[in-house]
Amino acid sequence: MVTEEKKEGQTGEAEHRQEMQRISIPPGISSTAAAFSMFLVIIAMLLTSFQAAIYGDAGYGFYEKEYARYHVTDSLGMKMEDVMDVTEYMMDYLIGKEEELSIVTDVDGKRQDFFNEQDRLHMADVRNLFLGGLRIRNICAAAAILLLLGLKLGKADLKRLIPRSYFRAVLIFTGLLLFLGLACTIDFTACFTLFHKIFFTNDLWMFDPASDYMIRMLPEGFFSDMALRIAGTFIGMLAVLGIVLAIWKVRRRPPAKE
Repeated sequence: MVTEEKKEGQTGEAEHRQEMQRISIPPGISSTAAAFSMFLVIIAMLLTSFQAAIYGDAGYGFYEKEYARYHVTDSLGMKMEDVMDVTEYMMDYLIGKEEELSIVTDVDGKRQDFFNEQDRLHMADVRNLFLGGLRIRNICAAAAILLLLGLKLGKADLKRLIPRSYFRAVLIFTGLLLFLGLACTIDFTACFTLFHKIFFTNDLWMFDPASDYMIRMLPEGFFSDMALRIAGTFIGMLAVLGIVLAIWKVRRRPPAKE
């Protein structure tokens, strides 16, 4: 009787192992899926870093410091509080909270609309680009989660695959960041121009400071500083997740219950 029970138990264990083998993902596929999921995660983090750098400052204190640094109020003939009102309205428009880019204020000794038609047309393109980036961010994050869930259900060794794939992806992105950083250091104006030529299909981004208030409010130096802010945010996010994954990898697993 005991022998039969043992045989039945062994048979059940063998069937369970076979079932587990049937649902396990082949190593090659699991490695590829893990690598792709980490690339998606990093892309999502990169796009999130734009939003965090641009909107992560309550009251737009970074903008106010930049305006003071580049003497924007003198260039526009405006009070700082009025410039900040324009900034808040512009940022609400960029994120989709306002439908029309138009705000009347005291600028250059006149009570008038701060933005002109060229501003409105260009900023409509900018908003579409920014919101499109956030949509891509959400798609990348969702796809990464689905891949990770699939790996978990497929009994993949996540503690081995995920940190390894993440740090490899980080190395690739670090190389790209170093290249872009070097290029911007050598000639930021050329990089800034190339960015606009790649992402915009018109020349509405070419403003005349003599007649356009928005470019006076946002000089090239502002965008250079914002690029550094975005890069710093992205690097910080990469470092935090890297530390979390490293701790997760080395943490001892709880002993199996007997």
